[in-house]
Amino acid sequence: MRQTWRWFGPKDLVSTDDIRQAGAEGLVSALHHIPTGAVWTPEEIARRKAEIGTMTDGTPSGLTWDVVESLPVSEDIKKQTGNWREHLDTYRESMRNLAAAGLEVICYNFMPVLDWTRTDLAYRLPNGATCMRFDLADFAAFDLHILQRKGAQEDFSDELRATAAERFASMSEADKAQLAGNVAFGLPGAAENFTLDDVRQHLAEYSDIDTDQLRRHMAAFLEEVAPLAQELGLRLCCHPDDPPTPLLGLPRIMSTEADYTWLVEAIDLPANGITLCSGSLGARPDNDLPGMMKRLGDRVHFLHLRNVKRETGEIRGDFHEAEHLSGDTDMVALVRAALAEEERRRAAGRTDAEIPFRPDHGQDILDDLGRQAQPGYPAIGRLKGLAELRGIIATLSHRAA
Repeated sequence: MRQTWRWFGPKDLVSTDDIRQAGAEGLVSALHHIPTGAVWTPEEIARRKAEIGTMTDGTPSGLTWDVVESLPVSEDIKKQTGNWREHLDTYRESMRNLAAAGLEVICYNFMPVLDWTRTDLAYRLPNGATCMRFDLADFAAFDLHILQRKGAQEDFSDELRATAAERFASMSEADKAQLAGNVAFGLPGAAENFTLDDVRQHLAEYSDIDTDQLRRHMAAFLEEVAPLAQELGLRLCCHPDDPPTPLLGLPRIMSTEADYTWLVEAIDLPANGITLCSGSLGARPDNDLPGMMKRLGDRVHFLHLRNVKRETGEIRGDFHEAEHLSGDTDMVALVRAALAEEERRRAAGRTDAEIPFRPDHGQDILDDLGRQAQPGYPAIGRLKGLAELRGIIATLSHRAA
């Protein structure tokens, strides 16, 4: 398993020096400054590769750009409106440019409007560390009383609506603004960070798109890009919904093993694959992560290894980002299944036998608490996670003399 680390570019408060010292072998990055729908030019790709390959004092870092995360799919493509055909053309051109630069793995997602969603970006734990958290009652308070989405009442039980009303009544104006900002934070480092009016507008544009239609749109997207990826030697891997349940009345189509089975069967090409994110999928108690790795492993092109602690037993419930070995996903069993998949690939002579993984997210601990890096992407919390995952890998891979 190849150890990688997410980096948001030169503005990231976790530097390439930090990453090299943490022991990562390669980086996961993207051209976050380029607007969605625009071409990633060879010049911009080369600039990012050079930045990754250089430490802050100008000496070589020895790091490589291993995974693109993400090459974003525009809302127009997801809705098949506006400039969606032009955006397909630019997406394919960006793929060609990335392949020409030696990149092989492209992560993307098909979540409408928002990427990952949390209600608290710095939830304090008993030991003083902070982490990201999703609280369904707080989210309901946002949806019902701040966003005031039409039809939101139907998405929550009487009990939850009552709790949300109490929460909202107790909030100061600063609390309301903080909650709205947390929910609408969008993708860290992305060119777009949505306002409430932006969210309302996007929601209105999805009002006539249900789950089946969004799935058809995704299949149409894959029909356009997966054959090209196969031709170019690229591996596309779709990230799951986060959290993996419906939000804001929007359709969600990548939340379960059944969804991923549909994905790989819809366009049956090796290039059409999966980003198996144990944190996103692990927020649902009915998702069996080690089993998914065993059953769908031949299409897993990228692993996000993180853990969440579910605070309720419901499919849609509260959860927070846990330490990598202390959440509800059996991380040892998941890594064991990934290593077994690598052995199968080596036996089959596959050139992609080594699966890249990154220690996804992490708790803010020690100096992270003052660093104020991207929410969910601290230096020391992820270093701790990487060390724990390395320990699992080393133990499971050990062969006594």
